[in-house]
Amino acid sequence: MFKNVIVKKPGKSYVNGLTTSDLGEPNYDKLLVQHEAYIEALKQCKVTVKELPASEDFPDSTFVEDTAVLTPDFAVITNPGAPSRNAEIQEMEPVLKEFYTDIRYIKAPGTLDGGDVLQIDDHFYIGISARTNETGATQLKKILESRGYKATIVPLKEFFHLKTGVAYLGNNLIVAAREFIDHPDFTQYDKIIVSDENEYSANCIRVNDYVIIPKGYPETKKQMNDREYQTIEVEMTEFQKHDGGLSCLSLRF
Repeated sequence: MFKNVIVKKPGKSYVNGLTTSDLGEPNYDKLLVQHEAYIEALKQCKVTVKELPASEDFPDSTFVEDTAVLTPDFAVITNPGAPSRNAEIQEMEPVLKEFYTDIRYIKAPGTLDGGDVLQIDDHFYIGISARTNETGATQLKKILESRGYKATIVPLKEFFHLKTGVAYLGNNLIVAAREFIDHPDFTQYDKIIVSDENEYSANCIRVNDYVIIPKGYPETKKQMNDREYQTIEVEMTEFQKHDGGLSCLSLRF
């Protein structure tokens, strides 16, 4: 069960942030409405939400997930791979110290984005991507294993971040798209398979009694409802324009 969630309000500079998409420029007013709806969805899941103020110096800093990996007992502050985002960890560190006394760090030349880290019970999967390198992934693996967790490093072939294409819903069930449908590291899990045209909906988050999913993907929602998961839909169009998904926008612990 999650008790706390950290989110960060998008600044006006968000529209100048990093993106690989061709979906157009975000509408800032609409973005704020969508972010507020995201917060309300989290509150519906019975968690305490700590909202951090916007940072105009860091256009992408609303994507707080990339700054840390959190467990019940300790936090790991990452070393984000994009140079323009790396200093976001300096703002997140004092916030995490409000909740944790045991904090570890990923150190250069290692890089790590939290979006490349998926926890499935006591097993962490760490993606190697354009933002997370092998050195950073290996550092995190050693930290986790030193505390009794299992860890597997997964080189990515198609997705921007690991959690862009796979999510865990509990009860041995994952949501999988493209390269993760038949991936050898995930064969032991039951799967909700997401079609290519619904790929964006693979990035969803289980928060206590609900699964929060992006709005506009009825096929994915039906598969979850058929398995008796309660779903909450949130409009995500303005975040999608900058490669952002539901998991990116919060740290949940």
